[in-house]
This record gives sequence, C-alpha cells and structure tokens, in this order.
Amino acid sequence: MLIIKDLRKRDETWTAATVSKFQAQPGVVVMKFGEQLRSSVIREYQWYYIDYNGLKADLKHATGPTGEWTEEDETRFVGKLETELEKVHTKQQVKAMEISRRIAVSESEVKDVVNRLNERGLGEDGPSEEEFMLLEEDLSDIIADVHDLAKFVQLNYTGFYKIIKKHDKATGWHLRPAFDTRLKAKPFYKENYDASVIGLSKLYDLVRTRGNPVKGDSAAGGSQANFVRQTTKYWVHPDNVTELKLIILKHLPVLVFNASKEFEQQDSAITSIYYDNPEKWDLYEGRLKKTEGAEAIRLRWYGGMQTETIFVERKTHREDWTGEKSVKARFALKEKNVNAYLKGELLPAAIFEKARKEGKKSEKSIDENQRLAAEIQYSILKKGYKPVCRSFYNRTAFQLPADARVRISLDTELTMVREDNLDGRIRSGDNWRRMDIGIDYPFSQLAPEDIVRFPYAVLEVKLQTQMGQEPPEWVRQLISSHLVESVPKFSKFIHGTACLFPDRINLLPFWMPQMDVDIRKLVMHDFGIRRPGQPGTTTTSDDEEDMDSDDEVIRPVRASPSNEQPRTHALPTDTEGQTVDLQATNEDYPIYDSDDEYDENYELEEARRIGGWHFFSTLVSTKARAFGADAVNALKHLVPSSRSTEVPRSARLQMLFGSGAIQERRFKAPKGKKIYVPVRVEPKVYFAAERTFLGWLEYSIYIGTIAVTLLNFGSHPTSLSFWAAGIFTLLAIASLCYSVGVYLFRSRSIRNRKATRYYDKWGPSVLCAALFVAVALNFALEGHERKMW
Repeated sequence: MLIIKDLRKRDETWTAATVSKFQAQPGVVVMKFGEQLRSSVIREYQWYYIDYNGLKADLKHATGPTGEWTEEDETRFVGKLETELEKVHTKQQVKAMEISRRIAVSESEVKDVVNRLNERGLGEDGPSEEEFMLLEEDLSDIIADVHDLAKFVQLNYTGFYKIIKKHDKATGWHLRPAFDTRLKAKPFYKENYDASVIGLSKLYDLVRTRGNPVKGDSAAGGSQANFVRQTTKYWVHPDNVTELKLIILKHLPVLVFNASKEFEQQDSAITSIYYDNPEKWDLYEGRLKKTEGAEAIRLRWYGGMQTETIFVERKTHREDWTGEKSVKARFALKEKNVNAYLKGELLPAAIFEKARKEGKKSEKSIDENQRLAAEIQYSILKKGYKPVCRSFYNRTAFQLPADARVRISLDTELTMVREDNLDGRIRSGDNWRRMDIGIDYPFSQLAPEDIVRFPYAVLEVKLQTQMGQEPPEWVRQLISSHLVESVPKFSKFIHGTACLFPDRINLLPFWMPQMDVDIRKLVMHDFGIRRPGQPGTTTTSDDEEDMDSDDEVIRPVRASPSNEQPRTHALPTDTEGQTVDLQATNEDYPIYDSDDEYDENYELEEARRIGGWHFFSTLVSTKARAFGADAVNALKHLVPSSRSTEVPRSARLQMLFGSGAIQERRFKAPKGKKIYVPVRVEPKVYFAAERTFLGWLEYSIYIGTIAVTLLNFGSHPTSLSFWAAGIFTLLAIASLCYSVGVYLFRSRSIRNRKATRYYDKWGPSVLCAALFVAVALNFALEGHERKMW
C-alpha cells in the first residue's frame, strides 16, 4: 500500500482530464480498507489479524478536557498497537516454521517414494498411482498454506500503516518514525518465500512427472524446426507476486542452473549497466522508436559484486518485414579486464587468445565473439557511449530443461540507479561501475534523485509454438487473469533512463501515464490457488460497515447491473478482446494528447535547445498555428452544424459498468515532454501512400481532360463553355495540390514514425461533391445554351 501512496504523489507530473463518458477498462470502485480487510479474512487466521476497527475506535476516545489527545491516550494506544504487532508477528513466525517443517517432511516422503521407484527390481511393483496422488494433494495443500500466509502478511502490513497514518492525522502526534523501528524489530513482512517456492517446485515436479523429471541443458532451446516465438510482458502488483509464483510452479518447475548447491538469495540477483551517448541519447531513442537496427549495449553479471565473470551484450532490433529476428549476442569478460576493454587498451584479439590456445571452443565461435567484441568496442569509443543507468532485480525463471516452448520469468524488486557523472557528482568515476552499492536492495544509502524503485514486478512470457498451435490453456488463463496487467514492449532500460534523467529526456515511453493507475483487478475466484477438494479459498467476513472516509482503497471491479451480483465465474478474455467490442464515442481523440502530429511545447523546447534562427522560425510558426486554431474554433461556433445524438448503452457496457456515468481519463505529458507511441512501419506502408497519391493524380487527370475537352473541342465555344471548363480546371488544380500536400504530410509522418491519423476524412467526399456540382452545372449551362429549358 505504500507503493500506491508513492504513486499518488506524481500528480504534479501527469495531468488527467475528463473528456468523455467512455472508458475502455473495467470500472473503478472505491472500497474502504476496513471492508477489504473483512472480505479478505482467511478462516485459519481470523483471530490473528490486526484489530483495525478496535484501534480506529480507540482514536476517537481522547480523554483530554477539550477532546484533546493526551500522553495517557498515546500510551494506551501504543500499548494496544504493540500487542497487535506481537500477535501478528507470532502467528507469522509459527506458521512459517510449520510450513518449513511440512516441506521437510514432504521432501522425505517424496524421496522415499522416488527411491522405491528407482530401486525396484524386475517384476517388482513400484509405488502406486494413489501414493503419488496423495503426495500431490499434500504439496498442493502446502502451496495453499504459503499463499494464505503471504496474503495474511500483506494485509496486516497494510493495516498497520493505515492505522499509523490515521493516528498521525487525527491526533497530531507523529508515531510513524518510532513505529518503523518496532516493525524492524519484528519484521513479519520481510519473510521471503523464494526458498520455499524453489523447494516446493522441485518436489512438485518430481511428483507431477511421477519420479521422472525432464532433464537436459537449461539453456537449450528444443529441437523444433518450424516455430513461432512470441514474447509478451506484464506488470504484477506486489500483492499478487507470491500467488503468481505458486500458480506457475504447479505447471513449470523453477529453472535452477546450479542444482548442486543450496539456494541463496544472491543466486537470483541480476544486474545490468546500460550505455548511451548522454548528448544525443541515440540508443535510448532507437530502442524507444523500435527503428530498424536499433541497439542496446549493456554489461551484465549474475549474483553479487564479487562475481568475476561479466557479460558484454548487444541487443539488435530487427523489423518483421526484413525476415530477420531480433538478436541478442554476448561474450564473457573477466571483471579485472573490463576497464581496459572499454578504454580501448585491451584489444579483442588479446581477450580470446587464451580461449584459442585451450581449444575448448570452436574456431567459428571464437571468431564470432571476437568480431562482436570489436564492434562493441568501436561503438563505445567512436560514439562516446558511457554508463548511464543500472538495473537490478531478482529473477525467478520457470522452464522445463531442454524445452523452450514455454519460458516464464518474474523479475521482482526492480530498481534503476544512475551510473553517470553528468551533473558533477562522481558516481562511477573512471571505473566502469559504481562501487557504493551491490545487491543490497532497497539501496537506502542512495540519494532520491539517483534511484527509481519500480513499484511492480515484471512478468515475461516467452512462447515457442508450432505454426497454428495454440499456447497451453493454463498460460492463456494466466495472462488473462486478474494477476497481471499487459504492458507490451516494456523496457527496463527505457523506463530507467526516462525516470532518472527528467531534464535530459523529452521523449517518454507510452506506459508512463499508466504508472499512476492502480493495476489491481477483480479477483477471479475460479482461477488461482485452491486447496484439494475445495472450490476456492475459504474466507469469513462480518456485516459491519466501515464509514471512515480516509480509509479508501481503490480497487478495480467490474460493475454489474443494478439487480445482479458481479459475476466471477466466467473465463476472462484478453485485453484486446475486452476493448474491441466496446463502443467509442469519438475516435478522433487518442488517449494520449501528445500523440498528435504536432506538440507545441515539445517543438518549442527542442528549438530552444538548438537556438539561433531555428528557434525564431519555430516560435513564429507556433504562434501562427495557435492563431489559426483560434480562428477555426471561432468559425465553428459561428457556423451552424449538426449535433450528435446519444446512442443507448450496449448490453456489454451495461454489464461492465452498469447504468452509472462512465468517464475517460486522458493523460497529458508535462510541459516540454512528449509521449511516444511505437508505430510499426513496413515498406508496404510507403507503397500504400504512393498508390493513394497516384490514384489522386489519376482522377485529377480525368478532370483536367474534361476541362480541355470543353474548352478546345466545342464547335462554337461560348462564354458558358469557357466558365464550365474553368470550373473543371480549378477543380483539377485543387485536387493536384491537395494530393501533393497529403502525400508529403504522410511521407514525413511515416519517416518520423508518428502515430498520426493516416485516413482521409474529408478529401474524397469534397472531391466527389465538387465533381458532381461541376458536372451538374455544365449540364445545366449546356441545356440552357441549346434552349432546352
């Protein structure tokens, strides 16, 4: 819940305006925390939750002479708060120990069954199917216990901070700093379930495969020859991270690269340092715009700072129309040699000299790595690339060894840190990375302007399926469930750079406005963790109402018709399926204001940085545009026009939102910034623009031919035929000029990859109307000339 609080502080950055009564996402209903607490209670823990209502009532019983909060009241409240903390902490510790013991017992039982299976002789019967089923049920029950404990901890942690916030606001006594210390002494909320998840994953995989887990190289990609790769990215709210891991491990095992050692937290840590030119930001803009051949250069290592092996990587984006796939290539380098390599003192031939002598790798592989090292070194030295941004996260990967058909990774505790020396502060100095931090999340020692802690986990789903083959059903249910929020093309490098350099980066990724929106959705009770033999999670709730106004928690739910309860048993569709069927009131307005073909603030800021005549010309052009827009708006108000009529709400909208008012939020970037929406440009787009232009030319020639015919081939040219020919001639010239202007506008927009409107709303209609008027007028004049009327 602290994350939500932090997100709401960004109001000064993003502005939202209500512009119409339509929204493509499910409605948002305000739910008070007391109500959320009661509706989320798990029966096993019902007597161990924080007494939120009791503590809140205690705040209303001040004993001061004029209703003031006294020291005696504070002592009483703190004592009760301490009792509640002890109760929650003790329950969490006891349950965590119980789960650890249950996992240990289950591990012993699974090993015993698997050993009996492997050691049976010829003709001897091994363990029965019933034994494996009982083990699977027991492990499913433990998984449900881990899920319930995680929910219990998360809800209580939120409750404590809610009541502390209420106390400080109502009494004027500041209790939060002192209570933070008490929380650190009893950190029930810091329990890390990664070790439990990995242990359960190993056991569940053994039982699921009946003692025959899939073996092979964890980095292998399978043997499919004709397949389609699809990679999608999602955000996951911290409240749903543990549940998501537990759901996935029931279908895919946790991918462990070194199964011979015990799991340590640093084993999941991944750190990358990204490079760019701080003057031009070539790599940032290339990756943001997804231009053909756009590169990203980074140095990556796995584990702690003591790791000796550093991977130098280059990612190259390829457009689909090229027939090539985006490539990620890398080579390994010793940490002690990184500085010399980046400065050009260590040449690529010397890096791979030892590998050539040992002969452990093929000559072709060594040559490819050496060529890659030379290209990256040349780019860094020639283009002035420097370290700008570091990303850190803990990754949990799920995949069957030697089978890359389904690979899922979940990155938690994602953090971006500045690595540059641009503002005069020495961060990395002459070293290739800063040394004042390691993997000690949340990096409390850093200044606020040096760090961005991403509020969500990032889920990446990689599917490799045969042509025409559907992904597994459980994957389709997972990515369409309430646990994830789809964010296509999300990039840690792009997000970190945009957030850490607000004074230098003016082109922002399209997902930035989404950071201010709560991504949690309605809980789908038919999808998630279930106990064996039960349809869903058992909860208990009271009938009391919580009427306090500042206890609000924004919780997205689907609104139902007034006489029905919300339905949660239907299988959810994907995001595209939800939005395609919805009716838009006005398609002329994109969701982002700065997606328009021209942004005044952005163009002025860019011109001001360049200076000189370019700035003055841009300023004059901007003022002219503003004057023209004001004049057009004034004419619109003076000229009568048709008004739209309200269309009755469809059955689908009625089901989603009910009969209440629906609003759309449009986001506008800060002054001088612009939101960039990726635009896919293929060669056929250019050809389509050319074909449209040639089509206009063809019709212009037809009209010009009619004018020439009327003017030059009449037996007795008259003034009427002359004026008719003149009308056709002017129409042909206007058509030619219009087509040239539209073609130049579209070509420039396509080259700049702008998300503008490429359809022609008025041109064909005006052309047809003018042609009709010209033909009718010529017919009328000719008839009059021949005295037919």
